[in-house]
Amino acid sequence: MRAVEPTLENVAMAAAVLAKGGLVVVPTETVYGVAADATNPKAVARLYEAKGRPRENPLIVHIACLEDLDRIASHVSPDARRLAERFWPGPLTMVLPKSDLIPDIVTAGLPTVAVRYPKHPVAASLITLTGKPLAMPSANPFQRLSPTRVEHLDPELLAKTDLVLDGGPCVVGLESTVVDLVEDPPKVLRPGAVTRGEIQAAIGRPLGTVPPGGSKGPRRAPGTYPRHYAPHARLVLVDRAPEGSFALVFGEPSGPNQIRMPKDPGPYGASLYAALHTLDARRPEAIYVERPPATAHWDAVRDRLERAAAPE
Repeated sequence: MRAVEPTLENVAMAAAVLAKGGLVVVPTETVYGVAADATNPKAVARLYEAKGRPRENPLIVHIACLEDLDRIASHVSPDARRLAERFWPGPLTMVLPKSDLIPDIVTAGLPTVAVRYPKHPVAASLITLTGKPLAMPSANPFQRLSPTRVEHLDPELLAKTDLVLDGGPCVVGLESTVVDLVEDPPKVLRPGAVTRGEIQAAIGRPLGTVPPGGSKGPRRAPGTYPRHYAPHARLVLVDRAPEGSFALVFGEPSGPNQIRMPKDPGPYGASLYAALHTLDARRPEAIYVERPPATAHWDAVRDRLERAAAPE
C-alpha cells in the first residue's frame, strides 16, 4: 500500500474511501490509527478482522468538534464537559454512556463508548470531510507495537487497508489517556500524556483507583490487556542493560544496538515506539529496557513497558 501526502485532495479521497466502507491509515498526535466509519457495522467488522482484534475489545470513536460529543454519548456529565473544554482537542479519551448512533460492534456490546477529539490537523480534517465519527484504533496488529511513523506500519495490516495518509512522526508517541466517567468517582483506565493529576485538577476532586489486575467485568476501553504494545522480541525490564545487548538505555550506549533514550518522560514517550521498532527490525532474541523512574510523570511510559514485558 503506497502512502500519500495529506494534501486536501488526498484527504478528500480518504473521506470517499471511508464513505464506501473502506479502511484508511491516519496520523494522529498520539500514534497512527486505522480508521473506519463508526456508524457502518460492516466497515467496523472489517477493521476488527484487519487487526486480528477480539470483538470483546471496544474501539475509540473519534470526533472533530465538541458539538459531536452529544451525538455520540447519551449523557455527558459536568465532569466530562470540564475535561472536554480543558483537554480537547488532545490525547484524552473519555468513556461515557453511548447513544444509539454508535453500533454495538464498536463498543463490544457495552452500553458505553470511548470518545476522543484528536488534535492532529489531518485526522480532524478527515473526520470533518467524512461527516461521520471514525472508529480508529492504533494501526498495528493486536497487542503489537503501535506505529508512530509510516515506515513502521505492519505489512500484513497494510495489505488489508485501502489508503495511507503520511503525516510524518507522531509528536506524543503514546496512546491517549483513557478516563472512565461512567462510574463515580471517575477512574483512569489507561495512563497517557494527560496525567492523573491534571484530570483531578480539572474536575476539582480525586479520581478513583483501578484495582491491581484491572477492573472486574467487561473492558470499557482498549489498551487494558495485561500484555500489549509488544515487539516480536522478548522485552526485558532491567536496572542496567547488559553490555553490548540490544537495549534502550539512559546512559552512554555500549554498542551499536543500544539506543540512548531521553531522561524526560515527554520526549521519551515520543521516541519509545520508534526506538523499539528500530531494534525489533534487527530480529534480536531480547530487547533490554532500563526501567524509568517510579514517579507519576512516568506512569504512561511504565504502563506501556510493563505490558510489553508481560508474558504471552
